[in-house]
Amino acid sequence: MFATYLIGLREGLEATLVVSILVAFLVKSQRRDRLPQVWAGVGLAVALSVLFGWLIEYTSTSLLSRSEDRELFEAITSVAAVVFVTWMIFWMRRAARTIAGELRGKLTEALAVGSLAVAGMAFLAVIREGLETALIFYSAAQGAAGDSGPLLALIGGIVTAVVLGVLLYASALRINLSKFFTWTGALLILVAAGILKYGVHDFQEAGVLPGLNDLAFDITSLLDPSTWYAALLAGMFNVTPAPTVLETIAWVAYAVPVLLLFLRPARRKPAPTATTTTVTERGADTGAEAEAASAPQRA
Repeated sequence: MFATYLIGLREGLEATLVVSILVAFLVKSQRRDRLPQVWAGVGLAVALSVLFGWLIEYTSTSLLSRSEDRELFEAITSVAAVVFVTWMIFWMRRAARTIAGELRGKLTEALAVGSLAVAGMAFLAVIREGLETALIFYSAAQGAAGDSGPLLALIGGIVTAVVLGVLLYASALRINLSKFFTWTGALLILVAAGILKYGVHDFQEAGVLPGLNDLAFDITSLLDPSTWYAALLAGMFNVTPAPTVLETIAWVAYAVPVLLLFLRPARRKPAPTATTTTVTERGADTGAEAEAASAPQRA
């Protein structure tokens, strides 16, 4: 359940930060009359995200009658979820410093167009997070049919994210968002590795991939599936005591290189050389000042 809580917290906080940036810009610009359009766009995005999540679940449980088709569907959604998770964490790391400036610029353009443009921008800003959350949650909660725990954990993560977002907006709470997204990003990579491992297992059960009975190892005597810690590892990262060879290869082949790429220090731009002209230096200074002005304040 911690994995689904983490998904709700991470995705929810991203969406909350985006909305708070939009709201703060409108308030400071004395355009409170456009706030209803922002909330309308946010509400529509949330509603469609819930509908998308229900559609995925309905397709799996009602539209697909054969077990092989359900396994294949779950495998495809698992792979898609891994792609979305990977793209999301790297995009957030790259765009975190400029997202506020970009959103303010787009909202300025939307205000010039009209109320529908404002609602549409808020909708687009939130719908991506909502659809990702629905897809990742479905993939992470596989095997928990009839158990409301993962859903409650997801809702708890989203509620926590909303509370944090409100407190951040009100300046009542200050956290290091850079470290927060780094740690949660690393944990989500391990969660995604588990989702990929589950997807490979589903492909094997559907007959698409071979080796369903070829185990890489069996440590059931050391990691008893009935114990709480085994259930915790399985629920968070899909670590099982008797995985197949392909499952193990997929987990390691994804987790190790992606973690190394994500955790490596960002490269700094080289300092200008002594031969740089005065015009170039002034242009670089102007660009740096513009970037700093557009970057969100560190909490």
